[in-house]
Amino acid sequence: MPQRARVYVDYAATAPLRPEVAEAMRRVEAEAWGNPSSPHAVGRRARSAVERARADVAGLLGCAAAGVIFTSGATEANNLAVFGAAGAAPEGRRHVVVSAVEHHSVLEPCLALGRRGWAVDVVAPEPDGRVAAERMAAALRPETALCALMLANNEVGALQPVAAVAAACRAAGVPLLCDAVAAAGRVPLREAAAHADLVTVSAHKIGGPQGAGALCVAPGCALAPVWRGGRQERGWRPGTENVAAIAGFGAAARLLREEEAALLARLRALDARLRRGAAATAPQGHAAGPPDPALRVPGLLTLAFPDLDGEALLVGLDLRGVAAGSGAACTSGSLRPSHVLQAMGLPPQACRFPVRLSLGWGSAEADVDAAAAALGEVVALQLAARGRAAGGAGAPAGWRAGARLSGPGSRASSRSDSRSARSPAAIRSAASVTEIQVRS
Repeated sequence: MPQRARVYVDYAATAPLRPEVAEAMRRVEAEAWGNPSSPHAVGRRARSAVERARADVAGLLGCAAAGVIFTSGATEANNLAVFGAAGAAPEGRRHVVVSAVEHHSVLEPCLALGRRGWAVDVVAPEPDGRVAAERMAAALRPETALCALMLANNEVGALQPVAAVAAACRAAGVPLLCDAVAAAGRVPLREAAAHADLVTVSAHKIGGPQGAGALCVAPGCALAPVWRGGRQERGWRPGTENVAAIAGFGAAARLLREEEAALLARLRALDARLRRGAAATAPQGHAAGPPDPALRVPGLLTLAFPDLDGEALLVGLDLRGVAAGSGAACTSGSLRPSHVLQAMGLPPQACRFPVRLSLGWGSAEADVDAAAAALGEVVALQLAARGRAAGGAGAPAGWRAGARLSGPGSRASSRSDSRSARSPAAIRSAASVTEIQVRS
């Protein structure tokens, strides 16, 4: 097989470090390497770099710099938000509402509260991955301490009705956590920060370094410390700050804010091109998520191939120089099926190793075209191999291009009560909102 140039279409897992960010980090490591808590000149230079980055991240979110807490990433930020809000909840408030399509770093802390005796309501999405605002609102109770709804889903790109849910939470006096990680660099984030009480973002999804994230806390939102041992980040995140990574985060946030309009317009055009190309070369794939571009983020396409070996497709793409992903990068190395696709009602075989193609700041038309062409090749090879094994050619039995995988009344859309109550995808078909009582 001839060697091909590497094509990167896995921005949803991590974006390449922007050269400007790398240079900003190099300068900080050379000139502001001190401890930001030290009172001398070296420490003050480090403190200045951290505060400049804090202002840049706040500018991207449209929030007050005083509310930005730096963390080691969005997973830590989400854990701090969930456990911090729980720790600050008034007596008698021991109930959490969370959507079934949240990232594991939100779902698993919520279910951990369930093992401590909290009530946890997990709200099912529609078949396109969007969660109805009225279902989230209906789950709120007088004893609710936190509601969690992401801005955009990291696996299928579905935009969620954050503003409407935030209004219901505000009326009920419930803080709203909005994970904005997958939306960053794809839609403006200021709306999320304007409505939600707790917003999380990550540096490495926007061309910044891995190992830096942030939690934005709205004024008046109560948050208890989760860790002890220092007064850094106003006591919410003790420990010496990673100055270079934080400075890189700030540089990436500043660049994104300056280029946001042009980047989003380019991503929308590339997204349309990618979808056309994939539909032409691999029509056997089912595009998960909302069909309406207005209801999803651009530059993120997840294709389910229910009768093909998704893992083999990804290996084939890699051998052809195309780096693609499969669902959430945090779990793609495990054998667990996608909890998001399960919650959307896709068949079990379609939930294992979907192919996720995602674009970002460095993507070009040539990347999109090469990825679509390579995808067509690996799908055709697998179909041909299956045809030979079955003694004939063509697609697997029972499959046709464009077949609908889920929908009201179909077998794929029914959700079995037999799923484990410990799974975030445990949603009964008879209820829009299901209380999951997690027992240790």
